[in-house]
Amino acid sequence: MAEHRTIIEVSDAVALAAAAAERLIKQIEANTERPAICLTGGSSPKRLYELLATDAYRKRIPWQRAHWFIGDDRFVPESDPLNNMAMAKGAFLDACAPVANVHAIKTDAANPDEAASLYVRELQTFHGSDKLDAAKPLFDLVLLGVGPDGHVASLFPGYPGIEVSDRWVIGVPEAHVKPFVPRVSLTLPPLASCHEMLFLMSGADKRAILGRVLAGEDLPANRARSRGETVWLCDRAALPEGDSV
Repeated sequence: MAEHRTIIEVSDAVALAAAAAERLIKQIEANTERPAICLTGGSSPKRLYELLATDAYRKRIPWQRAHWFIGDDRFVPESDPLNNMAMAKGAFLDACAPVANVHAIKTDAANPDEAASLYVRELQTFHGSDKLDAAKPLFDLVLLGVGPDGHVASLFPGYPGIEVSDRWVIGVPEAHVKPFVPRVSLTLPPLASCHEMLFLMSGADKRAILGRVLAGEDLPANRARSRGETVWLCDRAALPEGDSV
């Protein structure tokens, strides 16, 4: 286990969603003003999002105060099933959160770079500053998954976006894994500006890339870490043999 992260093992995808929900709610409760959660796309978080919409969890979240952002999105219309924020909206935000508290990337902009500029403005307006401050994290919780090549958000290994440190959001003209559509992505510094970064790793199809991560390979997934706490929540199927905790 790398020193910069805590690995938590749970039994299966159902347990993973429940554990993630508890950690998310804990971070929201710790912020008595305007908690900010940065969501992720992909398959692993959908079960979590659907759980948040159930009565048992929905009543524990102060929806009028909580704000919801996204770490990256595919540059496709909101009506497209590939749109990350649309998935989160359909799973829980539309039913639970005020529209004004949901901060989506504007994928109807002219191009990914324009969408990135618009999202930077929205993030900085919410944050009240165009500078990141270790004493005042941008997010309370950042949710992340890991792609089969080790990418996080839309920061791909070996491509320029992973090295960007002077911009909060970038347009990604070409994805390097399926689906091959342009993206818009937060960069590592704003993702790191959080009390907790929570990776969700579920299923046997994550085992190979998790093994590479735990072996210390230079991947975006190993370069993404919180200035606060970094937690990898993994179900048993995702953990490589011999790496159970």
